[in-house]
Amino acid sequence: MPTICLALIARNESRCLARCLRSAAPHVDEMLVVDTGSTDDTRAIAAACGARVADFAWVDDFSAARNFALAQTDAAWRLVLDADEWIESGGDALRQAVAASDGGLFVGELSIRSAFDDGAAVRFAPSWIARFLPRGVRFEGRIHEQAAHALPVRRLPVVVGHDGYRRDQQQIKGDRNERLLRARLREQPDDAYAHFQLGKDLQVHDRFGEAAEQFARARALLGWPPGEAAAAVQLQARCGWLHDLAVREIYCMKRQRAFADALVLAQAQAPWWQRSPDFQFAFGDLLLDFALAQPQRAGQLLPLMEASWLRCLQLGEAPHLEGAVEGRGSFLAAHNLAVYYELTGNAAQAERFRALARRGEPAAPGLA
Repeated sequence: MPTICLALIARNESRCLARCLRSAAPHVDEMLVVDTGSTDDTRAIAAACGARVADFAWVDDFSAARNFALAQTDAAWRLVLDADEWIESGGDALRQAVAASDGGLFVGELSIRSAFDDGAAVRFAPSWIARFLPRGVRFEGRIHEQAAHALPVRRLPVVVGHDGYRRDQQQIKGDRNERLLRARLREQPDDAYAHFQLGKDLQVHDRFGEAAEQFARARALLGWPPGEAAAAVQLQARCGWLHDLAVREIYCMKRQRAFADALVLAQAQAPWWQRSPDFQFAFGDLLLDFALAQPQRAGQLLPLMEASWLRCLQLGEAPHLEGAVEGRGSFLAAHNLAVYYELTGNAAQAERFRALARRGEPAAPGLA
């Protein structure tokens, strides 16, 4: 059976490294931790968990560090995780996929289930990311690096937990991501994906106006939304993050109280996201805030808001869409509808949707 190596880069990850390594150990043949300059117990924890430790001098380039890690093993397959990630379920699928491939090469995408803070609540957003690689595949990009290859891509039933987007962890990272993204854009100013990622980072730090500008720049570089359906399909296939871009840009414009412009943008994109509960949810939120800001328009906006949240429930969850958030196709939409019906005096409907919302939020296994 071909061998599998966990290849991980880390710096000052004593908080969570053991959780990651213990979750992966049953599913790999070796574990490699490349330390990029830790001053805590990262190296000792790695060794105690059975990992081989190598050193790499950090050069402000994640691809350089990852490619160094990949070069330190002869394993046929490499599982790439970060220290703030861990295998929640499905780890056995790695060997099963290799066996089923009968020697054929492919790149495996894993479902990264990221936790993030939404007020006092913790929400979860899944992303499909290439993290199971055959020997020879390398990464490109200074930050938010991506595997460069021309191989078939398979989505494997492996769920990876991730808590690096939690508020406290983002504060620890400070401006590192923004600094690296801006450096990447100085090198490649027309890189739409880098503009999108910079917008995401700015949004996480509540810099909504700047984030919206970056999202708009990414959209303009891509020519989205296009005038023809065929062009839209091609763009969606090439840029799986377009869905996330659409939802985030509307949200940031709403937070900037640019309601009219956000509504125009949402309506222009609506034909392409008819089956997205996340887009419908964001559209409903926009309409609610617009109605609150301009009560004279409530009669026009609130029925559209209600229809958007009802559509969320009709569609259900859509974890295959990049940027989807758990609950927007279920309990979160039901909660919003319950509040709306309660405020408008429809007690029966309020109780109906309150019961749906009470089914509760998913558990958060492994969160530190």
